[in-house]
Amino acid sequence: MLNRARYFLEALLLGFLLLLFKILGPDFASSLGGFLGRVIGPRLAASRKALRNIQRAFPDKDETEKQEILIGMWEHLGRLFAEYPHLKYIAKNRVKLNDGLEFNQGNQEDINSIFFGAHFGNWELNAPAVYLQFNHAVDVSYRAPNNPWVDKMLMRMRSMDGNIPAHAKSRTGGRDMMLAIKAGRSLGILIDQKYNEGLSVPFFGEEAMTNPFFVQLAQKFKCPLVPIRNTRLDGANFSLTLYDEIKVFDSEGKPREVKDVIMEAHALLEEWIKEHPEQWLWLHKRWPN
Repeated sequence: MLNRARYFLEALLLGFLLLLFKILGPDFASSLGGFLGRVIGPRLAASRKALRNIQRAFPDKDETEKQEILIGMWEHLGRLFAEYPHLKYIAKNRVKLNDGLEFNQGNQEDINSIFFGAHFGNWELNAPAVYLQFNHAVDVSYRAPNNPWVDKMLMRMRSMDGNIPAHAKSRTGGRDMMLAIKAGRSLGILIDQKYNEGLSVPFFGEEAMTNPFFVQLAQKFKCPLVPIRNTRLDGANFSLTLYDEIKVFDSEGKPREVKDVIMEAHALLEEWIKEHPEQWLWLHKRWPN
């Protein structure tokens, strides 16, 4: 009963904030969200975990540099939250496809692919931008919040009112993702969260438990494994870059070691994060204590 009351109040507050940000428009909302993130975020207990992660990834940076990354992360997170009511508009009008592959329904190389990325930039825009600008639907995986009302509100926005299928990270979700690939649809997966039952693979020089599912899927269904990166340029403007696929089979057509493929993927993520460390979500419990 107490949980239900708490969930209701959380959903009520979220609904009010989303309505406010919707009224303000994408640019003002993003700026206000960024301001609130910078002011409130560093004071939260979660910042201690983020600072520990920053220290592990960048042991040579001084305290001032680490604090700048922390504050920048909270600003980007605040902007991301405030941009939720405007995902459709931003995805269609404010996301520029950068270099890499070109999306085109007539290009079979881009059909039935597995796109992997990280909680970087505004990751919620990846699939909507591809869908709205190129009419290429990409199913996505996500971690559902505990609050079912919050989950419903966020899902309506991130799925473009149900046009982008989303699969929760669970056994059922994993089965649904396999069915999506079998049906010839593409899939988007973020690979930078800890997965206790996964493989231990170096990330920023330290072992990190990583879910091998994205590699196993690509090998099982012989799908291209394509890195995708969202980068905030300024305000509510973004670039979306598709990189050359990472090979999951060797030159003889045999499956590569899954750990080797993940190491290659991790190396790419590290490059992105080193370039814009404030745009990565440092709040995950990525490494062992």
